[in-house]
Amino acid sequence: MNWLNDYRMKLVLVGFVAAIELGGKNAKADFTFGEPVNLGPPINTEVGEVPCSFSLDGLELYFDAYNRPGGYGTWDIWMSTRPTREDPWSTALNIGPPINTHSWDESPGISADGLELYFTSNRSGGSGAQDIWVSTRATRDDPWEEPVNLGAIVNGSGHECAVKVSSDSLLLLFSGDTGSPYPPGGIGQSDIWMSRRTTRDDKWNPPVNLGPLINSPYQDYAPVVSHEGDTLYFGSNRPGGLGYHDIYQAPIIPIVDFNGDGIVDALDMYTIVEHWGESYSLCDIGPMPWGDGIVDVDDLVVLSEHLFEKVDDPTLVAHWPLDEAEGTIAYDSAGVKDAVIVGGATWQPSGGQIYGALQLDGVDGCSITNPVLNPADGPFSIIAWVNGGAPGQVIVSQQGAANWLTTDANGNLMTELKGAGRSTGPLFSETVITDGNWHRIGLVWDGSNRTLYVDGIAVAEDTQDSLQGSDKGLYIGCGKAMEAGTFWSGLIDDVRIYNRVVTP
Repeated sequence: MNWLNDYRMKLVLVGFVAAIELGGKNAKADFTFGEPVNLGPPINTEVGEVPCSFSLDGLELYFDAYNRPGGYGTWDIWMSTRPTREDPWSTALNIGPPINTHSWDESPGISADGLELYFTSNRSGGSGAQDIWVSTRATRDDPWEEPVNLGAIVNGSGHECAVKVSSDSLLLLFSGDTGSPYPPGGIGQSDIWMSRRTTRDDKWNPPVNLGPLINSPYQDYAPVVSHEGDTLYFGSNRPGGLGYHDIYQAPIIPIVDFNGDGIVDALDMYTIVEHWGESYSLCDIGPMPWGDGIVDVDDLVVLSEHLFEKVDDPTLVAHWPLDEAEGTIAYDSAGVKDAVIVGGATWQPSGGQIYGALQLDGVDGCSITNPVLNPADGPFSIIAWVNGGAPGQVIVSQQGAANWLTTDANGNLMTELKGAGRSTGPLFSETVITDGNWHRIGLVWDGSNRTLYVDGIAVAEDTQDSLQGSDKGLYIGCGKAMEAGTFWSGLIDDVRIYNRVVTP
């Protein structure tokens, strides 16, 4: 196995409030796996037997085999059972119709209760080359019913395979052979994707790609989450492995700093209490790894395990503390997006709300950053402390695109970041932030709603179908075109950008 000890990668996903860190230090890396043991002739034959799925009790084993005698097609799904975990496996049996056909039927994923069997097939009636199907049964003693295609929402035009379902049957992980050209969100030759649903009676939501920090330009496939819910395992042929295909692991870490202030404390506890009993994905962190669709005591238990911890938040994609005392660089403590200070800007090492701050003259002083994120890509939050300023001046903008955090003609907080349609427009609040006092301001986009915050209170909110996209860098302290009158005349401190929703 290759654990990529020298390469750390992280991400957060909509509806999956957990950070996945590839490699690095984690609990499971401290022990050594034993030597693999061949399951022998009850399971294996001279033909190919490939990825398997266990029932939660460990008494049923599902796998697929290529051209195994007694099959119905080229690839078929087989199963073996045992009375207890200490007993040997029985001779594998072909599970037969209606699961297996003359087509390719493979990559089984059994639900925890054994009543849903997900698999992939190229049989007729699908959306693409190979689709995900599901068959159900009333009890484990009943036969499997006719499989149902998950539909075009989940299945694309290429190959979907290696499907696994979470213990609550509300989350689906699978591999997608993206081919060329890649579908929207595709990264490599084969990517790992995720889909969610609210209840078992609901339809699956559109899949979300696990992103470039897990998926590579190569083949990433066969995702499996540990029974404890704290580790993701998957296969990849990316460079740096020991063989043509290696196994990798990624510990799953809950995001418990809900307001993005760098510490888990009573404010985060208050956020859980505020949304108690709701289906609120930000706080739905327990039981691990993906919650249960409601904010309750399970989430409180996970939070309590991290109370008063300072956190290194993997969703913090850029953070300019603005605590420098000299020079023309504002360093990004979260990564490599250091900003350049230009014009009438001076450091105030002891004049900030959190240590130092940047004083801007309102004429030509500002800070210029490299690209951080594209607003069209998904949820994000931007938070900053400000003091001073005047009506019409801008705190943060995207070069040539939109003013993200700005003020209107009365000094009220507003944003000009909007959807692409003609009917969309700026979002205005009625809260003044140019009164000479410190204010913590924020813009949060959850994929459907724009929300403006001032001092921890939501002061304006609306719904948008999407946001206009741009890959350009940011201006801190002036408008999108650096036009006169938009330069901030006051202090800016501790600017943070997250690729998730926070509650500032």
